[in-house]
This record gives sequence, structure tokens and C-alpha cells, in this order.
Amino acid sequence: MDFYLTALVQGLCFSGLALGIYLSVKIFNIPDITTDGSYTLGGIITAVLLTKKYSLWLVLPAVVTCGCLAGFVTGLIHTKLKINALLAGILTMTALYSINLIIAGRSNIPLMDTSSVFTAVRTVFSEQMNTLITVSVITGALLTGVGYLLKTDFGLAMRATGNSESMVKALGVNTDRMKITGLALANGLTALSGCLITQLQSFADINMGIGIVIVGLGSVMIAEAVIHASGLSAISLQLLLVIGGAVVFRLILAFVLSLGIDANLLKLVTAVLVLLIVSIPKIKFIRL
Repeated sequence: MDFYLTALVQGLCFSGLALGIYLSVKIFNIPDITTDGSYTLGGIITAVLLTKKYSLWLVLPAVVTCGCLAGFVTGLIHTKLKINALLAGILTMTALYSINLIIAGRSNIPLMDTSSVFTAVRTVFSEQMNTLITVSVITGALLTGVGYLLKTDFGLAMRATGNSESMVKALGVNTDRMKITGLALANGLTALSGCLITQLQSFADINMGIGIVIVGLGSVMIAEAVIHASGLSAISLQLLLVIGGAVVFRLILAFVLSLGIDANLLKLVTAVLVLLIVSIPKIKFIRL
């Protein structure tokens, strides 16, 4: 039971990542690979600041700000230099590897005797349940904030930019600004997930972000399958399903590992799982 409870908590910690991938891929139709670097950036900054005994109230905004800056750079490269969005993300991600290594000073930072957002407030005696409640509150705040933003006039302009950029340009909207803002927000959310996971597992590693974009894509694909099947159009419900997709994705991985699969094969299992999620709806059975 504790095994699946841990998977549930991890899924909720990945809610920021899932929402960030949803913004970049589904709202703006931009395959942003900056995710791998900004996720690690969030974890590294968290570990460095916590080991130096900085307050959590400083750590969280610092992490989100740095993540936003990473997305901002990708947005500038894509919109102002007219570089393909995929290549712009790869360039920023590659640069972030060195930046993360410089910030960390080493490849791995353990968190020993440091505070965390999960221990800052005690609501129940059980440590695991306290962690679950804390991350649920954070996830609820993210869902409310992003949902509210996408319902504002600015948020509607962002969504319209992804649907029909030429039409939005004709209405006088600065689509470059929309893309830059969207990528900055997406990577800020991703960095926050890196921050939460680092505190949950009590260490940060320079390679922790490798392939993490697959986790976000898997979460979004699960949500998209439900959205298409149910015909939901309300943006708040879609965001809720994206977070639910992140939780389901982690629970499925936990179930696979419980069957005795070697933990070294986790990335392979993750890739195969996403492949199945993406391909199964497209398979057409031919009647012979």
C-alpha cells in the first residue's frame, strides 16, 4: 500500500511538469525540449539553496523564476531568431546542462538535515499522509492558478495563438509575446516539479531530467484520450485530467515495477508505455 501511496505522491509532484507540457504542446503546439533542462534546474537550485539553509519561502519563487527564465530564453531564440522551436529547446537544454553543473558544483547533492515543504507544516501524525496532503494543496493551487489564467483575456489570446496564429495576428495580438510568455510559464511549472521531487527523494542529480519530457507527454496523452472520448471542452476539467494523467502514469509504472521488473529498465518501460498510450487509439483493426 505504501508503494502505491508513494507513486500517488510522485504523480502529484509531477503535476507542474504535466501542466507545463500541456501548455507548450497542446496550447501552443510547440514541442519544447527545454523541459529536461528546466526540471533539473529546479532540482539543483532547490538542493543548493536548502543546503545553504535558505528559507523555503525564498526557494520556491527562486526555482519558478529560474525555470521561467529558461523558457524565456527558448522563446526568444524561437521567435526573435526564427529558429525552429524543437532546435531552440535543444539548444537551451544543452546549455542548461553546463549551467546546472556550475550551480551544483558537483554531479549529485544529497539533502541531509534540511527542511522541506513536506515537513514545514504538520497536519497529521503520519509522515506519508502529511506529504500527500501538502502536495495535494500545492497541486490544487497550481490547477486553480493555471485554470484562472487560461480563462482571462490574456489566456484566451494564448490559446487562440496556438489554434490560429495568423488570425490572432490579424487582430493585432503580439503572438511572439504570447509564445514567449507561454514557454516561460511552462518551464516555470516544470522547474517547480523538479523542486518538489528533489525534496521528496532528498537529493538532486545532474542527470535527473534526462527523458523527463516523456513523463509529461504520457500524462498529457492519457488526459487527451479521456478528453476525446468524453468530449469535454471546459479548460478546468481538461487541466484536472492532465494532473490525473500524471497520477495514473506513475501508478501504472509502480504496478509494472511491482511485477518484478528490473529498476534499471524503468526508462525503457516508460518509453514503451508512452508508445502504447499514443499508438493504441490509432490502431485500426482490419476485418479479414
